[in-house]
Amino acid sequence: MQAKLYICGYIMIIHQFYDKGLAHASYAVIRTGKMIVIDPARNPQPYYDFAAQHDADIVGVIETHPHADFVSSHLEIHQTTNAVIYCSKLTGATYPHETFDDGDAIQLNDIKLKALNTPGHSPDSICILLENEEGKETAIFTGDTLFVGDVGRPDLRENVGNITAKKEELAKQMYQSTRQKLMTLPKSVIVYPAHGPGSLCGKNMSPDLESTIGRELRENYALQPMDELTFVKTLTTDQPFVPHYFGYDVDLNKAGAPSFQQSVDNVSRINAETPLEKDAIIIDTRPKQQFRSGHLKGAINLQNGEKFETWLGSIIKPTEVFYLVADNTADLDMFIKKAAKIGYEKNIKAGVLIPAGATETSADLNLDDFKTDTDKYTIVDVRNRGEVNEGMIFKNGISIPLPELRDRLDEIPADKPIVIHCAAGYRSAAAASIVAATIKQVPVYDLGEVIVEFAETIH
Repeated sequence: MQAKLYICGYIMIIHQFYDKGLAHASYAVIRTGKMIVIDPARNPQPYYDFAAQHDADIVGVIETHPHADFVSSHLEIHQTTNAVIYCSKLTGATYPHETFDDGDAIQLNDIKLKALNTPGHSPDSICILLENEEGKETAIFTGDTLFVGDVGRPDLRENVGNITAKKEELAKQMYQSTRQKLMTLPKSVIVYPAHGPGSLCGKNMSPDLESTIGRELRENYALQPMDELTFVKTLTTDQPFVPHYFGYDVDLNKAGAPSFQQSVDNVSRINAETPLEKDAIIIDTRPKQQFRSGHLKGAINLQNGEKFETWLGSIIKPTEVFYLVADNTADLDMFIKKAAKIGYEKNIKAGVLIPAGATETSADLNLDDFKTDTDKYTIVDVRNRGEVNEGMIFKNGISIPLPELRDRLDEIPADKPIVIHCAAGYRSAAAASIVAATIKQVPVYDLGEVIVEFAETIH
């Protein structure tokens, strides 16, 4: 997405950078050769390239809050370009910065970027209101406060960050922020959020990546008329799970992350014949058919996909290290960079191409037998709680969401063959590899994509 607005013969550019893997939107605002970056991703190179393409100097970076779901490059951009970092004084930032709160404004030639304190998703959240050269409120960058069709979840800052708060208190603050600060803006103001569909920072995001205040007033469930108590109950109910890495990323962003490329380059790459440490965690990124045909003992099959980073940080804790296995050098480099987007490059003990000793194979399910009598099997449903609440696909299934599986393996009976399923096959491949590495008494099967057939016919 890129908008070009012509003001007094000059162009103002608003450009959205979108990372589908983390459903993360960041922005560049350019006016007469000066550029401000808002909520940048871990890799700063796209912002440098965009600035060069438009012959602009990056003069500022704004952080709407310390993000939980990705690592920001704000400190690296400052160190490289000398751009000023702006954030709320409530952030408790330990990197060089200027505070940016209610009443503060950044003059970008003849336009203004004004801070609005909008606590709710976090105690230190801000939105950035753009005024054109005539003082007209034109656009607002809402961070994780307001999304298209949703508002930010209030339960991520109960134990981390400079200021902590219970979800109910933050939900009350979100009620006030939306009613007093955002819903009072002109309906024509364009809304640019920090996330789109698939992000775990909300529960009901639209596929659209921009909106207007007017549209949100009409369509956003959280902006409809309701009292504060109803709003709090609505907002704190049915939020998605919280990945293990979220709290770690809040603290990392509060301090500022090290250089992206240097961090990636520092990851050790070892020869395929080098023995791996015994009992080490191994993340095998190859497609599941390759994995099933031969893998290292105990390996977890986490394939490439749009949400690889999220699932990596949901299965592996920030305190754990792991080997990263890939099929070729290009894939290995790609997965290391994906891990770095959530700050997990430091967790990689080494990257390695698939070793010759990868001889463990996965069991093949007799689908006809399973269809004939599902009661002969222990069925484990690794979908998220919100999905399960809409209905179990198998009445005799055991619900253990994938992020909790490694800690709840002792809840799975080992007296019958085990069949793992999710909603489409991606998560079940990872889950089956986790269960099979521990439970050896009976075969462990991945139902895979076939689950779609059952979801349509079994109630």
